[in-house]
Amino acid sequence: MAGTDSVVGRYRWVVCGLIFLATTVNYIDRQILALIKEFLDAELGWTNEQFGLVNSAFQGAYAAGLFLFGWFVDKYGTKIGYAVSITFWSVAALAHAAVASVGGFFAARVFLGVSEGGNFPAAIKGIALWFPRRERAFATAIFNSGTNVGAIIAPAMVPAIALTLGWRAAFIVAGLLGFLWLLLWLPFYDVPAKKLKASSPELAHITSDRDEAGDGATPLGWGRALRIRQTWGFIVAKFMTDPVWWFFLIWLPDYFKKTRGLDIKHSWIHLVTIYAIITVLSILGGWLTGHFQQQGWSVTRARKTGMFLFALCVVPIAVVTKVGPWSAVLLIGLAGAAHQAWSANLFTTTSDVFQKKDVGTITGLGGMAGSIGGILFPWVTGAMLDSFTAAGNVTGGYAILFGICASLYLVAFAIHHLLVPRLEPLER
Repeated sequence: MAGTDSVVGRYRWVVCGLIFLATTVNYIDRQILALIKEFLDAELGWTNEQFGLVNSAFQGAYAAGLFLFGWFVDKYGTKIGYAVSITFWSVAALAHAAVASVGGFFAARVFLGVSEGGNFPAAIKGIALWFPRRERAFATAIFNSGTNVGAIIAPAMVPAIALTLGWRAAFIVAGLLGFLWLLLWLPFYDVPAKKLKASSPELAHITSDRDEAGDGATPLGWGRALRIRQTWGFIVAKFMTDPVWWFFLIWLPDYFKKTRGLDIKHSWIHLVTIYAIITVLSILGGWLTGHFQQQGWSVTRARKTGMFLFALCVVPIAVVTKVGPWSAVLLIGLAGAAHQAWSANLFTTTSDVFQKKDVGTITGLGGMAGSIGGILFPWVTGAMLDSFTAAGNVTGGYAILFGICASLYLVAFAIHHLLVPRLEPLER
C-alpha cells in the first residue's frame, strides 16, 4: 500500500477507519426494517406496496438530507457535519422502538432518512481532505466496505435480538452504537492542518498532488454546481444505479422467503455470505483502479476501465431466479461487490474533478438523485410483487426486477462517459 510506511505516517488511515465505523453503523440501521419485515407482516398486516412506500418515504427524506447536509458539510466542516448527522440518526433509530403502526414507521423512516443524509457527503469530503487523489479510490472502497460489514453484522445480529428480546430492541441497540461512535469521532478527527505538524511528512504526502481548498473556503453552491456538465454526469449515474443497492438491502430477505421458502431464521446465513463476498471483492475493486494508476495509466483511463468492468459484473444477476439458492448467493454477491466498487470509483470522480471545498455539495446532489431513484424503485417493486403474488407467480416478478438491475450499470456508464469524457480537475 503506497504511502503508509512509518516515514509518511498513518493518521489518515485512522480517519478512514473512523469513517468506516460510521458507515457500518449507518448500514446496520438501514437493514433492520428489512430483516424484521416478517415480524411486522404478522403484527401490522401491511402489503408489499405499503412496505415499499415506507421505504420510499425513507428515500425521499434521505434525498432531502443529502441535499441539505451536502451544503452543511461544506459550510461548517466535516467534523461538525458528521457529528450532527450521526447524533440525529441515532435518535431516529431509537424512535423506531416507540412506534406500532404503518404511519408510525413512515414518520420514523422520514426522520432517519433526513438524518442519515450527512453520512456520505461528510465521508467523501473527509477522504478528499485526508488522501491524495491516487489513494482516494482505495480509501473510499475501504470506508464504503462498511456498508457491507454493516449488512453482514445486521442479519447475524438482528434476527437473534428480535427473536429473544423483540424487534424493538434491535433499534435500541443500533441507536446506542451511534452515540458510542461519537465518543471516538469528536476527540480523534480534525482537518490535517490541525492534526499534523506543518513539517509532517504525512501532511506533505496528503497535499502532494495539487493545492486545493478544503474546509473553510467558499463552496461552489448548488446553483453554480448544477450549471456544470460534470455535475450531471455524477447525478445521472447515481440516479440510475443507487436503487439497485437499495433493492438488495430492502428486498433480499423477502426474496429468499417468498421464492425459496427460507424465513429469516434460515436465510440469514445466505445474506451474511452475500455481504461477506461483497466486502472482500469490493475492496479489491477499489484497489484495482489505484493499481492501474500506479502502472502509469491516467486517472481517466484507470477509473473508466474499472467502472466498465464493474458494470459488466452486474449483468449475470439477470438469471438469478433460474439457479439454486447458493448459486443465487454467488451471483448476487458478485453483483453487489461490483456495485460497491462502481460506487467507490463514482464517488471518487467528484474529487477527481471538483475542488475539495465543493466535494460535499456535489456528493449531496448526486446522493439526492440516487435517493430519488430509490423513492421510485421500492414503490414500483412493492406494487409489482403484489400483482405477481396475486397471480401466483412472485418468482416472475423478481425475475423482471433482477433483469432491470442487470442492465442499469452499462447504460449509466455510457451516459456518464458522454457527460464526463475526461476526469480532469476543473479550473474554478
